[in-house]
Amino acid sequence: MTALFCALVAIATMVIKVPTVATQGYINIGDAMVFIAAMLGGPKIGLIAGGVGSAMADLLSGYAAWAPWTLAIKAIEGLIVGMYACKSYRDTQKLKSKEVVVLVIAAAWMVIGYYIAGGIMKGFAVSLVEVPANIIQAVGSLIIAIPLLIALRKIKV
Repeated sequence: MTALFCALVAIATMVIKVPTVATQGYINIGDAMVFIAAMLGGPKIGLIAGGVGSAMADLLSGYAAWAPWTLAIKAIEGLIVGMYACKSYRDTQKLKSKEVVVLVIAAAWMVIGYYIAGGIMKGFAVSLVEVPANIIQAVGSLIIAIPLLIALRKIKV
């Protein structure tokens, strides 16, 4: 299951890529699959699928310089969701406000993580330019993940 979720995260990340100019990154919907993997699979699968799947997408898409950062940022994103939202989501088979808040926190972490990574790589002024694009990515992924999580709530991994 972990390998399957890694592949799904990589594919979701690579399917829609909108390049961003300042840091040579790109907007994608891979976070939606990181959220789903972590909610269905828990913290271990969320950590591994988020980190490895997203970093694999960077490597396969020509963004190797970002892969180590992506590995850490997306692994922590998946871990946050898996640790703080998976159990109650599985137990109640509902997506309640607590789980949505955790998803938003994880998405905010992604934006902050890439701001820090971009700041170290390109400078913080340059990285600040990319924050709106990362917010769009985070919100878009939430908009995709939330209805899917409602539909998938009875699935046991």
